[in-house]
This record gives sequence, structure tokens and C-alpha cells, in this order.
Amino acid sequence: MYLIVGLGNPGKKYDKTRHNVGFDAIDLLADYFAINIDKVKFNGVYGESRHKGEKIILVKPETYMNASGDCLVQFANYFDVDEENIIVLVDDIDIEFGSVRIKRNGSPGTHNGLKSIVERLKTKNFPRVKIAVNQKPSYMNLADFVLSRFSDEERKIVDQEIEIARDAVIKIIENGIDQAMNEVNSVRLI
Repeated sequence: MYLIVGLGNPGKKYDKTRHNVGFDAIDLLADYFAINIDKVKFNGVYGESRHKGEKIILVKPETYMNASGDCLVQFANYFDVDEENIIVLVDDIDIEFGSVRIKRNGSPGTHNGLKSIVERLKTKNFPRVKIAVNQKPSYMNLADFVLSRFSDEERKIVDQEIEIARDAVIKIIENGIDQAMNEVNSVRLI
């Protein structure tokens, strides 16, 4: 069983912002797995299906980014999902734009959504798929930057990154995290 959680903020106001690329990736996964994300539980919207014998649960927390862990931990407990089978799709300002990184575990860094998850799950041992959203310009504060939308040129690149993130999750499920990391972490779009 896999619990796949895309991080973002609910509401039209935040659609297509840098902070919501996790939601965008969940949408592509929903299309791939033919899952309707139309059920509501634990302050999140979700859908579920099976893929190659594995139960797949896709979740978009509706708690806002800083409380993502509140939603995720309830799903993890309810469905009794092992921490290594919780995959979090998340924006990242620190990795090179035009890339996606799979990490097996680790520190949440400066990301408040990941901080919330680590705090509520009481572990750092869950995989994450990090989607580059470019580096913050020095003249902007971090909150304004992550809540901003991409330029048209950036959007072309980030749409490809989101496809890579979708494929990364599929590779983790089908072939394991090590092989997925080998195939995905070296890809550079620019």
C-alpha cells in the first residue's frame, strides 16, 4: 500500500503557484491511475485504486501547507501505511531548476509543510519527491516567492518537472526507490 501526498494550499487563489506543484503532480497521478480525487476525510481530499497489486491512495491536504502533517498522519494511521510507503510530493527552492530529486528520508529543511509532517509523524523516514520551483530572488521574501506563479518560460519547464515527478512515483511503486533515484535524480531539463 502506498500513501501519496501532494503538498499545496487549497483554493483557486493558490492554483498553479510554486507552492502547489505537489497538487499538480497528484492531478497527473490521478489521471495515470484513473483515480477520482473526490472523497473527503481528515481535512483532505483523496481517491484510491489498485496498481499492479498495490493499493494506491492519493491525497491533497486541505489544511494549508503549514499544517500538512495534521492531514497526512491521520491518513497514515487510518490506512496503517508503513512510513517508507508514504511518498510526499513537494516544491523545493534549493535544488537546481529543471530537476526533480527523490530522497529516501532526511531533514525537512526550511519547508514548513515537511516540518509539519516530520513533527506529526515523529519520523524523517519517508520518501519525498522534490520538484524544483527555482531560487528565490534576493529582493523577495520567501512567502511571497512560493505563493507566486511561474513565468511562461518557467511554466514550460515546471510542467515537464511535474511529469517527471509523476513518473518518479510510478517508478518507486513498480521498481523500488533505489532504481527510481538512479533514473530520476540525474535528469536535467536545462
